[in-house]
Amino acid sequence: MIANITTGKNAYGILNYNQLKVNKGKASVLSTRLIFEDPDGKYNVSKMAEEFHNSMPECIRTEKPIVHISLNPDPKDEIDDELLITMAEEYLDGMGWGNQPHIIYKHTDIERVHIHIVTTQVDITGRKINDSHRNRRSVAVTEELEKKYHLHPAKKQKQVTLWQLNPVDYHRGDLKNQIAAVVKPALAMYRFQTMGELRALLALYRIGVEELQGSRAGRPYHGLIYTVLDENGEKAPVSPLKASRLGDDASLKKIEKILAGSEEKIKNANLHKMTLHHVQEALIEAPSEEALREHLKTHHIDLFLRRNAQNRITGVTFIDHENRCVFNGSRLGKEYSANAFNERFNTAKEAQETNRQVKNDANIKLKKR
Repeated sequence: MIANITTGKNAYGILNYNQLKVNKGKASVLSTRLIFEDPDGKYNVSKMAEEFHNSMPECIRTEKPIVHISLNPDPKDEIDDELLITMAEEYLDGMGWGNQPHIIYKHTDIERVHIHIVTTQVDITGRKINDSHRNRRSVAVTEELEKKYHLHPAKKQKQVTLWQLNPVDYHRGDLKNQIAAVVKPALAMYRFQTMGELRALLALYRIGVEELQGSRAGRPYHGLIYTVLDENGEKAPVSPLKASRLGDDASLKKIEKILAGSEEKIKNANLHKMTLHHVQEALIEAPSEEALREHLKTHHIDLFLRRNAQNRITGVTFIDHENRCVFNGSRLGKEYSANAFNERFNTAKEAQETNRQVKNDANIKLKKR
């Protein structure tokens, strides 16, 4: 069983996220503590958020008092609702949050049934409950639950580890072997549906890819070259490498075969659902681009943003290293498109900068007086 923990300032966003799942029939409330349902048996998000915040004193000593946990058993584990509740409560006890208000949701929006818990990490005095070595303690608690209830251990799941591909460093030389060491395993493992998605994947490892098409001596040609990128994503001052020098496993023909087959494989296995689930979750709790990146990394997802000269976001791509899929943001939904992200992050930054400038101008005028 794998546990993921995030914290936030406000309970409303994550409660609303879970309640929307309930409304769509993709989640249900299993249990609560000090959080109460309405007389009609339903839960009001605003009222629940108020109850969470009212449970804490006015003066609290942490910026992020709300805790959101997802507990993810192995899909092969057959666990009824009663045991899910028991494990959730024992997990909270083990982490020191057992006496806190909480609500436990069961999610069925993806094939693997899992639970979400919303709680607080502030005691009645306003102090933050000790969370030192939180991740280490969380692993210890989940391992104990695995043993106690005979679940499939997460450590065995993780033995199929993520490939650790190394970014190309053009200062080191031997570029052919460096590029091959990334491109060949990447093409063997990942699914993508456009050249743009492949470019985003390879850019993580400082590799660019370009198609070349035209005619030479009256004969048409269609080929591929790999380029090396520097730390800023710009072309490094080294010669590109023809794909033909790397063999069939890095060829245009190989890529075209992946492009042709990926859509059906992703659709048949519903591979986009897990990625979408984590992205939705992360956006609720991430107030900034940096926070979003960090949150996604906890689920082994990289966010790749393309920007133009005016710093406008022109492309959004999610690289999910768990299910080995690459998704253009708009493929997951219009709310994950470049326009939506530009509005969410760049517009917010511009507004903050404008407000800061207005305050500075006002302060200058006051000083002159």
